[in-house]
Amino acid sequence: MSRRVLVTGAGGFIGHHLVARLKALGHWVRGVDVKAPEYSQSDADEFELLDLRKRENCLAATRDVADVYSLAADMGGMGFISENDADILFGNTLIDFQTLEAARVNGVKRALYTSSACVYPEYLQDEADLTPLKESDVYPAQPQDAYGWEKLTAERLYTHYRDDHGIDVRIARFHNIFGPLGTWEGGREKVPAALCRKVATAKLSGDPVVEIWGDGEQTRSFCYIDDCIEALILLMESGYQQPLNVGHDRMVTINELAGIVAQAAGFEIKTKHVEGPMGVRGRNSDNTMIRSTLGWEPQVSLEEGIARTYQWIEQQVRASSGTGEQ
Repeated sequence: MSRRVLVTGAGGFIGHHLVARLKALGHWVRGVDVKAPEYSQSDADEFELLDLRKRENCLAATRDVADVYSLAADMGGMGFISENDADILFGNTLIDFQTLEAARVNGVKRALYTSSACVYPEYLQDEADLTPLKESDVYPAQPQDAYGWEKLTAERLYTHYRDDHGIDVRIARFHNIFGPLGTWEGGREKVPAALCRKVATAKLSGDPVVEIWGDGEQTRSFCYIDDCIEALILLMESGYQQPLNVGHDRMVTINELAGIVAQAAGFEIKTKHVEGPMGVRGRNSDNTMIRSTLGWEPQVSLEEGIARTYQWIEQQVRASSGTGEQ
């Protein structure tokens, strides 16, 4: 059944892909962000440039819609979130709180909040070879940084709005979503995009040295964007109201990830380990709950997802350096 849907953060990577998928399913979609999508035009029926830190803008954004997918956030990779705690906590809390309250005022029926694996306690992630993180592991709480605390606080807010105001809520905890049409330079890019850019630059320059922050033995799991979008839509339609991991459950080191990128590029690299923010030592998603509740499994392998992402980022690097297609 077609519904009227709002996607906040629709100018960003995941939001842009989500809008396209919702439109393909026949929904009417309003996209809202402080910026338009950078790499291709939005498929939204309406796209409004609004700062959702302001109450009046949230009221305007949530008017006349049945569903809200809340993706708006000031965010980036570890280099960004480790250096902007105050701005992230202040700005994102305003976005989260104002958007949900406006949704209540405007009678929105369903609201999905995109949280993060950053909510999980640092004390469970201090080893590279760690036990995958279950949804119930979040308490006792000890997120590593302000971004994680902000996300966890918003999860609590959504839970209370469900209990007190009857909004049908969903909460998705993202584990390192990646793919084409995402930020790939400038300091806000995540590690898959950063490594694709570094390898593409090395390939085009002929200099095989690629820098990796830390020793590269820190571990993560990475989920391709198409799988993430399918999980979000399944979750919204499921009726499941508790937080749910959305991620791949295959864990690799950053050194291994660099090797996968190099393979996609068809170029042999030499890694150079340098000082830089690394985040937690290890993180992986336990997918037991999403498998049992939604029947969802990632369909795109890390190698295939990286190959698609690398191809797109190499094109961007070529265009920005003026080398053109070869």
